[in-house]
Order: sequence, then structure tokens, then C-alpha cells
Amino acid sequence: MPPLPSTLVLGATGFLGRWLVLELLTRDEPVAAAVRGGPGSTRDTELRDWLRAHGTEDTSLTTVVADLTRPGLDFSPDDDARLAEVRDVHNLAARYAFGLTRAQAHPANVDGALHALRWSATRPHLRRHVHLSGYRVGRGPHPRHPLPPREAAALYARLGAYEASKQLGDAAVRVTADRLDVPLTTVNPSSVIGHSTTGEAGQYLGLAQLVRQLHRGRLPLLPGTRRTFLPVVTVDHLARFLAAVPAHDRPQAQAHAVLDPDTPLLPDLIALLATHLGVRPPRGHIPVPLLRRLPRALTGADPETLSFLSEDRYDTTSADHLAAKIGLSHPPVTEALRAWSTRLVADGFGTAT
Repeated sequence: MPPLPSTLVLGATGFLGRWLVLELLTRDEPVAAAVRGGPGSTRDTELRDWLRAHGTEDTSLTTVVADLTRPGLDFSPDDDARLAEVRDVHNLAARYAFGLTRAQAHPANVDGALHALRWSATRPHLRRHVHLSGYRVGRGPHPRHPLPPREAAALYARLGAYEASKQLGDAAVRVTADRLDVPLTTVNPSSVIGHSTTGEAGQYLGLAQLVRQLHRGRLPLLPGTRRTFLPVVTVDHLARFLAAVPAHDRPQAQAHAVLDPDTPLLPDLIALLATHLGVRPPRGHIPVPLLRRLPRALTGADPETLSFLSEDRYDTTSADHLAAKIGLSHPPVTEALRAWSTRLVADGFGTAT
């Protein structure tokens, strides 16, 4: 039997979740992974095979079944007992897709975030609840939850279901953690790309869609302006950062924006990848407001992705301070981008080729 886990990872079989599980096991941390289907399921087997293929034994890994859409995460009594010693909870679970309806996004990204937090509040040895938040959310100092129904509906209509649900989930967790006196860290990563050296991806939304259009000659004009900034962070850097958060964060409530400030401006980033992939770069730019008015069939752009294209900069002071304490620095970003784009092409951008 594996040792009783000290960390629970929700969303453990996702793109980032498996890298976090790998990092924690490498640190000899007994981990519980919430896996759909539970022990012996296809997802459990795939996760364990992936861990072993990446040089880490799974003997300290416990598999449990959780349902974020239900109060208490719907743990069985046996699984709940196995998690009695959990002190750190990482909630990386979310419904990440564009084109979702509110009914699809809200149960996982808002209700689920609250169910995970409230379950953490029942752990007698809880040290910290870590919530993976959205890229451009949670920047206001005074979160509001719940929003009046009319305001919530307007947010969903304006932003689309994914980003709106992440904004509402972030606010719900921050407000409720304060009420429950739960030590909380929200981590807001930028666009997560593949492993810094191998480029290993596994996620093909967001910026990867732009690279796909570029590679296939379907990006004649680049959305945004010459100053558009779409920062990235490698998945291995983010996993190491997340693993360190519970031991190093001291404030009752902490938020970190995690991104590589050396990321080239979007036009330079795309030009870099065009040269690397041997394809023609875009000929110019198209302003986002204009792009929103054009038919999607013509532009190939998902309207929900356009709100990520801005000239904004982000305060990374707290994340930089924590990273410095643990000796963590971003890998060379241009090399990571090249490795990632090579892997995207090799993987057929996640589709059969």
C-alpha cells in the first residue's frame, strides 16, 4: 500500500496536472491523484505509464475518484479516509474549451472550484489550498461573490463561457476562502507551452491554435497590434512553481501571476516561429475590434480567444520573489518556443494526421 498522501491534485490527468504529480513524486511527496474512473481505470493506467516513461515510480501515488460538480467532491468513505492526512490541495481541474455553454462551464469552473475549497476546509492538517486561476482574471483587489444574476449573465454574454466562468470561479474562491479562514493561493499563469527542452505539449488551444494556422498557411494577418503581448510559461517551470507554493507562501491569501517577461511581443514571437518552421509569416495586422465583426468562417478565429490579445503587462513581483527563494528561473524562452512548435507539428496539433 502507498503511504497516506500529503497532497491531493485535482485535475491530475490533465496537461499541467500530470507534470505537477511528476514533480511532487520526484520530491518524494506522497500524492493522491483524482482520476475519473478510479484505480485500474484507463486514465489511471495512462497516468502511471506516463509517469514511469518520464523516469518516476508511481509507488507513492494513490488514486481516488472525485466529482467536482458535487458537494464534498463525492469521495467515497474509504477514499475520504485515505485523504485524512492531506495538508496541501492543488485544484487544477477545469473545463477548458472554447465554445462552451454556460451550463457546461459553470458546474466545473465555478461550483467545482467552491466544492474543492470547501472540502479543503474539512482537512484538519490543511496547510494551503492552491487554486489554478485564469490568465487575465482576479486582478481586482475586491472580488465580489455572488454576482447579481443580471451581471453574471452579462459577463457570460460579453466574454464567453470559459473566461466568464474562470472570472466568477476566481472571485468565488477568494471570497469564500476568507469566510472559511482557508489559507489560499491563486496562481494565474499565462499561456502554458510545452516542456522547456523536449517541447512535449498535450494541450492545443489558445496560442497553439495560432501556431497551427501559421504552419498551415492560414494566418495571412496577425490579430492585434505591434505591441500585443501574449506571454508564455513552460509547463515544467509552472509545475515546479506550483509544487513550491505551499511550503513558501505565508500570507493567508496570496496571488501570483506566473509568466516569462522575456516572451517576445506577439508579432516577433510569430515571426520567430515562422522562421523556425520554414513558413511565411503574416503580412500585417488586423485590429481585434475589426476581427470580432468578421465572420468566423472567414477569419478562422474563435471569438473567445480574442480577449487574450492585449498590450497589457502583469505584476509578477510575488511570483518572482518566490521563484528566487527556491532558485527557480525561466528557461530560455526562444529555445522553449522552438522546441514546443516542433513538437506541435510532430503531434499533428493534437489531431490525426
